[in-house]
Amino acid sequence: MNVRLTKDQKIKIANSEDVYNIMQQVLLRENRISRKQEHFWIIGLDNKSRILFIELLALGQQNRVNMNPSDTFRMAIYKLATQAILVHNHPSGGTDLSKEDKDLTDYLYKAGRFLKIEVIDHLVITETDYFSFEDNGLMDAIKNSGVWELIDTTKTDLTQMKMEIAAQKAAKENSKEIAKKMLAKGTSVELIREYTGLTIREMNKILKEIGE
Repeated sequence: MNVRLTKDQKIKIANSEDVYNIMQQVLLRENRISRKQEHFWIIGLDNKSRILFIELLALGQQNRVNMNPSDTFRMAIYKLATQAILVHNHPSGGTDLSKEDKDLTDYLYKAGRFLKIEVIDHLVITETDYFSFEDNGLMDAIKNSGVWELIDTTKTDLTQMKMEIAAQKAAKENSKEIAKKMLAKGTSVELIREYTGLTIREMNKILKEIGE
């Protein structure tokens, strides 16, 4: 689930404190019952370390080590992210790491590296505090560890995902070009949406681009 950001939150990330300030707000936006569940997010960044998106990947999931790398990085591939930051909360209020926290970070770092998306940090957060893998030297240890290596089936799945996303984006761009031509012929927006499958937001963006 994509997390809606305010304009002030779409910033260039300089350090872990920048990440925590945003994610603390995201967590505190939820009611107290929801905050008692563990959340797992991914933040996608462009090549200038600006936030492209924040996506909630899992809620209340007990065994995160088995998270699918394809699901984890799908949005990052679609949005052309070059870096990613992992974030999850500890409802207990502590920031001590578990073996599962370290293993999952290692696993997803290796998957990201295969996709040419660098996982630059993993934050464990609470409502009042956080722990950064990068600040505490754990990302360097993970880069050189041999704990997790991707098996061939995982590599195949990730490659297939990239191909599917490329095809989806190509089809979307084709639909947008068709919409522009239909608009030029005076076709109604409603009929264009029905024909192309474009959303209202996508149509409004096209209308803005062509000055209508």
